[in-house]
Amino acid sequence: MKNTIQKFILSIGICQLAGIIGALFNSSSIKTWYVTLQKPTFNPPNWVFAPVWLTLYLLMGISLFLVLVSKASPQLKQTAIIFFAIQLVLNTFWSFFFFFLKNPFLGLIEIIVLIVFIILTVIWFHRVRPVASILLWPYLLWCLFAAFLNYSLWQLNK
Repeated sequence: MKNTIQKFILSIGICQLAGIIGALFNSSSIKTWYVTLQKPTFNPPNWVFAPVWLTLYLLMGISLFLVLVSKASPQLKQTAIIFFAIQLVLNTFWSFFFFFLKNPFLGLIEIIVLIVFIILTVIWFHRVRPVASILLWPYLLWCLFAAFLNYSLWQLNK
């Protein structure tokens, strides 16, 4: 039981930590560089992003936990977790490319690669535990929206 609680806390914590690291990359640019960009009409207000990402990282953490405690084979779980880890690192690096380097084009390339790894994670999580896969759908949908937003920002500001 104690081990299960530790896995739950660790799963949530790792995902939230990725968000915190990403926020460190964008904190200096949001109130300076980002506000100067031309934005499409569908660009959400800045206050929307924090609660959305907190929720998505929570769902990702729960999803990871469900995979960790599943009764699937260790090899299957390991492959799923590797894809999850890759997409989580890519998620963090999007903020580096887009905000820290102030480069929407590099951010766009990176988010496309990220979406590929999210899809791979969804597929592998489904093989381990379908509900874990379902919990990642809002994240995938948000990242698809973010990619379109990223593309639009790049086009409007090149």
